[in-house]
Amino acid sequence: MSNNKNEPQPNQINIEISEEMSEGQYANLAIITHSHAEFVIDFVNVMPGTPKSKVKSRIVLTPFHAKRFMKAITDNIKKFEAVNGTIQDMEAVEIPFTFGGPTAQA
Repeated sequence: MSNNKNEPQPNQINIEISEEMSEGQYANLAIITHSHAEFVIDFVNVMPGTPKSKVKSRIVLTPFHAKRFMKAITDNIKKFEAVNGTIQDMEAVEIPFTFGGPTAQA
């Protein structure tokens, strides 16, 4: 048996990421829609005082994978809170949708 760490192990997937993709995209809004066959998650960056925002990334998942994703997020939030304390729920914080930017006048 070889001890070479570069050799793929059974049932292991080799995943690569481009430099551009590794930088990531910031999003502070997720819009989730679904049909009988798939879940669509649009990640959006909403900036204060701007009338329009763009979808930065769209992920399409099967219902099976959407549920696995939900469980993985839940597990990671529990681990994060165990180390860093409870994350404040947005329903408990009253932030105007304008994020402090100018309000529209009619």
